[in-house]
Amino acid sequence: MTSAGMVWDTHVHLERYGERAPSLVGESVSAGVGRLVAVSMDLASSERTAALAASFPGVVLPAYGFHPEQPLPDAAALEALFAWMEARAERGERFAVGEVGLPYYSRQEAAEAGRAFDEAPYLALLDRFVAFAARRGLPIALHAVYEDAGKACDALERHGAARAHFHWFKGDDETLARIVRGGWYVSFTPDCLYDPETRPLLARVPLERMLAETDGPWPFEGPYAGRETHPAMTADVARAIAAAKGLPEDTVVETLARNARRCYE
Repeated sequence: MTSAGMVWDTHVHLERYGERAPSLVGESVSAGVGRLVAVSMDLASSERTAALAASFPGVVLPAYGFHPEQPLPDAAALEALFAWMEARAERGERFAVGEVGLPYYSRQEAAEAGRAFDEAPYLALLDRFVAFAARRGLPIALHAVYEDAGKACDALERHGAARAHFHWFKGDDETLARIVRGGWYVSFTPDCLYDPETRPLLARVPLERMLAETDGPWPFEGPYAGRETHPAMTADVARAIAAAKGLPEDTVVETLARNARRCYE
């Protein structure tokens, strides 16, 4: 396999592309994307992700969970989600846990509106997801930005989680050092080509801890304004990393693919 065939999109909401999803997978493979890690929002979303993974074995790796930037479901709904995940794990299905984490943006919106926000139930749910992933030996895809990344590190360390992916990382140097010590990974989206907040992180994060993602269908700006977010854009992320590190592009693509395999396979 050539390096062009090893680019991974390690975080994409594939089921949110709807009827477009199957053709998007085919286009991605043709463009040299070796694998897509398809994350989920809740149980219904996880079921749609599972169906896509079944249609594209060896290409789509499913991740099941509950996205934290939404109101928490009731206890019965959470129990149904965990029971569904447990049953699939018992059958030997290979999957990741995600997207799970903490509601940073929801918390900020509440603060700006002068509303109280109880983070405790979200912290408890994250702890439960981390415990599940650690017990099952599964990778976990985390939505934990800014100071929330440190809280996620607390849970990972508490449960001894070996494989974790901080998607679209926006943490400080101290938290990044914890992630590196833990052997976990952080990922970059196409915004690293133009965003002044993200670009400096390319130099700070060791290549051995990097992954590439799109978070599609989330739209991007700069050179991507008005374009559909496509997994093939991960090749642009690899080129940006290569430029920032002063390394050959092939070396970066091969390292990113190796990192993705270590995290998710």
